[in-house]
Amino acid sequence: MAGLYNSSKLKVVVLVISLLIGTASIWYTNELVYKLAQREQQQINLFAKGLQAVADPNNDGSISFLFQEIIEANNSIPVILTDENENPISDKNIDVPKGLSEINRIAFLKNQISEMKQVQRPILVEPAEGLKNYIFYKNSFLLTQLIYYPYIQLTIIALFAIITFVAYSYSKRSEQNRIWVGLAKETAHQLGTPLSSLIAWIEIFREDPDFKNKEVLDELEKDVNRLEMITARFSNIGSTPSLHEELLFSTIEHTVGYLKTRLSKKIKISLTNILPIDERVKINKPLFDWVIENLCKNAVDAMDGTGDIRIHLFPLNENKIGIDVSDTGKGMIKSRFHEVFKPGFTTKKRGWGLGLTLVKRIVEDYHLGKIAVHHSEVGKGTTFRIVMNRA
Repeated sequence: MAGLYNSSKLKVVVLVISLLIGTASIWYTNELVYKLAQREQQQINLFAKGLQAVADPNNDGSISFLFQEIIEANNSIPVILTDENENPISDKNIDVPKGLSEINRIAFLKNQISEMKQVQRPILVEPAEGLKNYIFYKNSFLLTQLIYYPYIQLTIIALFAIITFVAYSYSKRSEQNRIWVGLAKETAHQLGTPLSSLIAWIEIFREDPDFKNKEVLDELEKDVNRLEMITARFSNIGSTPSLHEELLFSTIEHTVGYLKTRLSKKIKISLTNILPIDERVKINKPLFDWVIENLCKNAVDAMDGTGDIRIHLFPLNENKIGIDVSDTGKGMIKSRFHEVFKPGFTTKKRGWGLGLTLVKRIVEDYHLGKIAVHHSEVGKGTTFRIVMNRA
């Protein structure tokens, strides 16, 4: 739980820092855009004043020269000079397509004027009494780029962050898988020696004519066989299991029968089936037994050793079948439905929180099925649903 908390806390910190960087970037760029827009407006105002001055009959050649310098200095702001009826007279920095006839050229410039109206108010110029001209303009290409730059920058940062997060998660998951596989194989190895010893002792007792309680030996042998199967399960983790068509009901019935004799009498397990009795699914029997066992033991823990476990087999559609494992335990809130399958998640004082993680991996990775919390209510119980493909 501490690991999950720290991981969530780190994600929140990274998110907050990213938002602060993004906000600062947008704010700073908007400041630059505002200042550049003001500068461009000043240029256009200067252009308008120069045009007004050139039209003055009292001006000398120096004013005309200065005005020409102003026009030449503007190599970025799109400008169109029109008459009072908004008919284009001249233009500057407008990308007019080549090869247009004069009529089409005028139509293109008028379309540009309509766009400019949406961006900036035109400037009125009165070069002579009773004569009006208008200067239409819009943001330069540089200013337009600058406006959208922070959003493009943030998109690239977000994509980079997503790729980094996915790569990190994949690497972390691979590392965890290697640890679990190593731990499982080491556990299987360590179990091998005492198992061999137990098998030998059972054989010794069987051959002893003075040993009368053969029923105890039969039960011990069942448990040893079970331990051998568990050892084989641990040993095979990390390897691709072989799947075979098995009778689903009898497979689960066998597992339930084994659990009934080894759980508290305060726990009642019931198995109902509305599938055909000969319904088959492709499974690895030892691993699938482990799934049912883990779900039942998880239910026992949730009920504190007292309650009912109900296993129900039913058809979902022509290709899928469902297996519901329900208990009358503590239940859980909806936000925990996905968390229960995460490594390390446990509500018990003891345990590593790997049971349901392994169940999910066996069902989804090995058997290509699905498992999820189908329903849960605090104080009333939980239902896990497994969805399997029909053979």
